[in-house]
Amino acid sequence: MSSRAPVQLDGASCLVCGVGGIGAAVANELERRAARLTLANRTVAGLAERHPAAVVVEADLCSPGGRERALSAAVEHGGGLDVLVCAVGVVAFGPVVELEESVARTLLDVNVLAPVMLAAAALPRLRAGGALVNISGVIAEQNIAGMAAYGASKAALLSFDRSLAREARRAGVSVIDARPPHTETGLAHRALAGEAPALATGITPARVAAVICDAVASGERDLPPEAFAAG
Repeated sequence: MSSRAPVQLDGASCLVCGVGGIGAAVANELERRAARLTLANRTVAGLAERHPAAVVVEADLCSPGGRERALSAAVEHGGGLDVLVCAVGVVAFGPVVELEESVARTLLDVNVLAPVMLAAAALPRLRAGGALVNISGVIAEQNIAGMAAYGASKAALLSFDRSLAREARRAGVSVIDARPPHTETGLAHRALAGEAPALATGITPARVAAVICDAVASGERDLPPEAFAAG
């Protein structure tokens, strides 16, 4: 893993988009590290109560208006933007021959288009020395039967991140692609379609969040699956 300048998270303006599962754990970890936190989610019930010091924004990250509301709120609250963590995502299971077009479109809209366009809107706002984190997951490297469309959407995000990282360096911004192994977020039980195959017990969202925040704070540029192994 290559390195860059670290980000001092204490007092940093941080925006977390998608505050369920890994995103919720990242929000908790950033709060613990005294970041100035803005949270954007499609539904916001209970978020303000759990994070009273944060600014909470109800926003659909698949819409241009939702992305703009989230970014503008973070810049206003934090006096700029240092860190963006995009943790939006949906999953679907089943053989390709049973894949419905509407499901495939939603996978691409949420897992690819939303983070891609969020990054495009965020890059001019991120301060030099800042970081943008997307979460593609191990499946981006190791797709499996019964998850082909989901894995393809995550592989597309990984490819985007690798290219964006080269572009963003000119602006002094680092792009970190996080590829944790299977994580116990409960997402598998909220699938758009199908039932999850038998999966080994995953790691905790708190573990993923700690590794992501450590990477931002220490200057790592990439988080492959092995980065999430217990140290």
